[in-house]
Amino acid sequence: MNNQYDEALIRYRLEKADRTLAVARVIYKEDYLESAVNRIYYAMFYSVLALVQTKGFSSSKHSGIKAFFNREFVKTGVVDKELGRFYSELFKNRQKGDYQDFVTFEKEAVAEMLQKAEEFISEIKRIMYRLYLKQKLESAEEDVRKDQLLSHEEVVKETGKWFE
Repeated sequence: MNNQYDEALIRYRLEKADRTLAVARVIYKEDYLESAVNRIYYAMFYSVLALVQTKGFSSSKHSGIKAFFNREFVKTGVVDKELGRFYSELFKNRQKGDYQDFVTFEKEAVAEMLQKAEEFISEIKRIMYRLYLKQKLESAEEDVRKDQLLSHEEVVKETGKWFE
């Protein structure tokens, strides 16, 4: 998350996750359950894409994103293992619904998937916020080590511009 492009891309992917989850809710209410499962998975996928971008990782394959996510975030304890399992489960359900014949999902099961996906995306956002704060603190510590600090007068002058 070092440059503006990365930050814009991350914001875009998180917003896309929210929009996609909203679509999943709409089509769930209309009983298009296979499509709802697809959209639930993709909402989670977009949030995971945002998270892996914080480490500069990208892949053209869902399996590559999933493997990196599990290795760098789930196995290290950054993301709860139960959430990691849920993401893998949704990956499988989405593939079944999209590529296998005669697959159906129960409305109650899809409702539970929606609820868990909301929790998953919220947790990814919390993790990303903590990572963002950690990066900013590390940057500030580096400025202190390099003695690149602003004087009180410089801070007052700069922040005074905010209110002009």
